[in-house]
Amino acid sequence: MNQIGTFGASRYAMGELQLFRDAEDPAVTAALAPCAVVRLAAGQQVEDGLRARLYIVLSGTLEVAPDAHSGNDDGGVTRVFPGESVGEQAVLDDAVNLAAMTALEDCELLVIEPELVWQLIDRSNVLARNLLRLLSFRVRAANAQLKRRQKLGEFYRQLSLNDGLTGLYNRAWLNEMLPKLAARALQDGSPLSVIMIDLDHFKRFNDTHGHIAGDAALSAAAGVIRDSLRPSDFAVRYGGEELLAVLPDTHLDLAGIVAERLAERLRTAMVFPDMRLPLPHITGSFGVACLEAGGDEHALVAAADTALYRAKEAGRDRVSV
Repeated sequence: MNQIGTFGASRYAMGELQLFRDAEDPAVTAALAPCAVVRLAAGQQVEDGLRARLYIVLSGTLEVAPDAHSGNDDGGVTRVFPGESVGEQAVLDDAVNLAAMTALEDCELLVIEPELVWQLIDRSNVLARNLLRLLSFRVRAANAQLKRRQKLGEFYRQLSLNDGLTGLYNRAWLNEMLPKLAARALQDGSPLSVIMIDLDHFKRFNDTHGHIAGDAALSAAAGVIRDSLRPSDFAVRYGGEELLAVLPDTHLDLAGIVAERLAERLRTAMVFPDMRLPLPHITGSFGVACLEAGGDEHALVAAADTALYRAKEAGRDRVSV
């Protein structure tokens, strides 16, 4: 970065600079005249000794990438074009400028020391207004970017709470949401039931038809569970071939009826859309439980698991409450 002259001796006019637009004050023009104009070759970085300075691009394009160690890294890269400035925040905060500034092409920059920036702000209301307008625009842009990132983060969070094979909620979702559902049910005095489902002899199914068919069977079973529940209910892949239905505002008797309906629909579920293959039957064992007063989500799942064990012991393909 080499000084090639001063602003007063350059070919540039003050009106071309966004911060000084409409600042028709001879004193401001005179104050800017001795400020250094430096040249930056393409690919060269601004080396300012970590000082807070205001830079205005006179020609070329400057790329600004926030430093990850500055605490202000928004992960974005900004391009600064002729007439635009960078470094205002560092000057106003009297903070070290850690942004990495690199010339994308040969550039000429106007360098204004922080003491002069403050003097000009005191001198020119127009400059102060332009600076506030610029900072306001950047705050709005940063807020918009933050909202986009929050939405994207929520999208990926939701994606992480769904099972990739079946599309049902996964164990992580259950660990996060079931305690909340149980606490709300206890607080409101409303029932909360769960149905634990284990596909019968699923290992045998995989051994007979192959793992690809096993995935198809698991997806078919998940579709039966999901499509047979109310919009207010939740279908979860608990693990392996175990599924779980969470039924808010549902008493034990009604949950048992729901489980019987699920068992019947599971028996007729189509696994192979290609009917040239033999159609295997899928059955499931169902354990039903309802949250008891003074209980919690752990006791609820344990009760459903115990009921499921009884269904298996009784011969499978049945519901136990």
